[in-house]
Amino acid sequence: MKAKVLREQSNEQLQNTLKEATDALFTLRLQAQNERQNAPSELKRNRKLIAQVKTILRERVAEEV
Repeated sequence: MKAKVLREQSNEQLQNTLKEATDALFTLRLQAQNERQNAPSELKRNRKLIAQVKTILRERVAEEV
């Protein structure tokens, strides 16, 4: 997901996106341990998405202060 699209989302939507990405990352890590992973690039993509969402949320909190 592009950062521009993420920045247009509300804080609630970002929190939901963060939760979904975290859950997906957990599932992918389990699959990786059990050697049943179809797309190894999904791990990297989810980690990047989590980092982007956390960064945007942190920026918004910093702007409020």
